[in-house]
Amino acid sequence: EVQLVESGGGLVQPGGSLRLACAASGFAFSVVAMNWVRQAPGQELEWVAYITASSSGTAYADSVKGRFTISRDNAKNTLYLELNALKTEDTAMYYCQLGGLPGTVGGSRGQGTQVTVSS
Repeated sequence: EVQLVESGGGLVQPGGSLRLACAASGFAFSVVAMNWVRQAPGQELEWVAYITASSSGTAYADSVKGRFTISRDNAKNTLYLELNALKTEDTAMYYCQLGGLPGTVGGSRGQGTQVTVSS
């Protein structure tokens, strides 16, 4: 059974930083590309970042490029998203997503972790 468990969200002031983690189990994590997606209240799911299975390639949505960094530790079956220079518009539930090409939403996701950016 695929399990994805996100953590690390919280309340942060504009300009602040957070590091999200996604613990994966139930599948061969080290051979699968992964994505982060997010959903703001009343909005559709939005793709955020992509990483290949070997970490050889990454891609980012224009809205987060230069501020967010996706990474993974295949030995720990864990996906990460470092969020820097946070803006109020980054407020959303963040989900890790199994597989998929850059820019796509869909596929298995965890329960999400809430990121709230507010002064």
